[in-house]
Amino acid sequence: MGSAVKANYTVTFGLPKIGNMLFPGHEHCGKLYVSHISFPPSLYNQDSIKVEINNYIKLPPKDKIAHKGDFGDVLFIAGASSYFGAPYFSALSFLKAGGGYSRLAAPISLTPFIANKGSEIVFIPQKETDSGSISLKNKDALLELSDKMDMVVIGPGLSLNEETQRLTRELVKNIEKPLLIDGDGITAVSKDLDTLKQRKAPTLLTPHMGEMSRITKMSVGDLEKDKIDILQSTSKELNSIIVLKGAHSLIGYPDEKVYINMSGNPGMASAGSGDVLTGTIAAMFGLGLSIEDAARKGVFIHGFSGDLAAKDLGEDGITAQDILDYLPLAMKIDREGFDETLKVVYKGARVI
Repeated sequence: MGSAVKANYTVTFGLPKIGNMLFPGHEHCGKLYVSHISFPPSLYNQDSIKVEINNYIKLPPKDKIAHKGDFGDVLFIAGASSYFGAPYFSALSFLKAGGGYSRLAAPISLTPFIANKGSEIVFIPQKETDSGSISLKNKDALLELSDKMDMVVIGPGLSLNEETQRLTRELVKNIEKPLLIDGDGITAVSKDLDTLKQRKAPTLLTPHMGEMSRITKMSVGDLEKDKIDILQSTSKELNSIIVLKGAHSLIGYPDEKVYINMSGNPGMASAGSGDVLTGTIAAMFGLGLSIEDAARKGVFIHGFSGDLAAKDLGEDGITAQDILDYLPLAMKIDREGFDETLKVVYKGARVI
């Protein structure tokens, strides 16, 4: 309403409120405490309450005799002329977060350069359009390969070339495996949302606010005013899991459940960060989580890795490479268990 107290401490009753969790309200709360009030505790867990904090999800234990195929075989369809970073960050972050086998279908002219930085990636060079993006001629081969994968990721740095955008829509229609769509892939499907509605296999979208604007045909300003309700209705309509990226990212599901993620920091608002998120979510699926839990865990681990980078380096100047480099440490700490300080931070509120 134009003015608000910037508190050192805030006490709310019964449950945290959405306004306590989302910005700008969250930064005005200071330390947030939740105190009991006289309505019955059974009301706290009613199915009608659709919004929750993204609380801890335990990773499956690693089998001592496992091989790389046991931790996910994922195909990344990504990259175009001038977009070298997006395919690299998405495909390599999958490995750095614990995934097993990362395959990258990128334009043939890009692969030698990406291989210099990410030689652990398996490359499937693709025929190119005149502008250096992935050609429609690759469609049949990509569909054949997709059938052998555990998951397919499409979109990082694909470009807005019309032929490649058409290829994306054709692949989305026909791939029968779990599919994560990011970046330019979201732009492609936003022009024909029926491609998503008709899919039988799980679909996961990771838009930033600009891409969410393209999906919903609403302005960013209108989205900001009612993010959660719009996310709920859009996830339900498209029958897709949607990770709406931003400060305290939101993870929405077709049943209208929404989780508010508490990890991450402003230093992560830099080019390539979203590509690292894409690979991290895919890695959580490869490690054995359901697609629903992989979305939540991937968002958390990505933000946690950024928080570890910020702790050592400061928030200014964090790059996608820094977030990627801290993923193994984030996974190590997560498996070993958080200390009380971290537990309090990521729960979002202290119960008194």
